[in-house]
Amino acid sequence: IYANIWKTNRIAIIDTRTGKVSGWIDLTGLLDRQKYGNTPDVLNGIAYDPNTGHLFVTGKLWPVLFEITTETAPSSLSNTTY
Repeated sequence: IYANIWKTNRIAIIDTRTGKVSGWIDLTGLLDRQKYGNTPDVLNGIAYDPNTGHLFVTGKLWPVLFEITTETAPSSLSNTTY
């Protein structure tokens, strides 16, 4: 399970077996605030494509959708930064 942490640029990775956080994804700097100003709001959209292993992320009022990949499989993510 991926869960955004409100008012942060972090996504928690939650182990479905235990319900505990097993890792973090830090998306700080993903959206260029200088380019888009302060109009975009918080990170709040997360989707996982099991066919490609990619994550799609966006936020409230963000003008873009990002497709990102990890260096490790989602089941072994821990403190990942993009």
